[in-house]
Amino acid sequence: MDESPVRESYSFVCLSCGFAWERTFEIRHALDSGGVRRATYFVAGVREPSPLSHGVCRECGGHHIRILRAGRVASARPGAQTGQ
Repeated sequence: MDESPVRESYSFVCLSCGFAWERTFEIRHALDSGGVRRATYFVAGVREPSPLSHGVCRECGGHHIRILRAGRVASARPGAQTGQ
């Protein structure tokens, strides 16, 4: 049985170049054919890899990313970028 999608926002900081950003995801949970609950992530209707396991810096392409709860970028860095 599929569940209603939820929206979650995360803050990200690249530990390689220092770039910081925020992103909001629509997360859809469903059971796969084996009965295992899976989460699928979408941004603006486009499927994306999980930011929790496949984080990539939007600036330098680095993979050493720290994930924080939403709102942390704006409070830590004036003028920090946000994106959907």
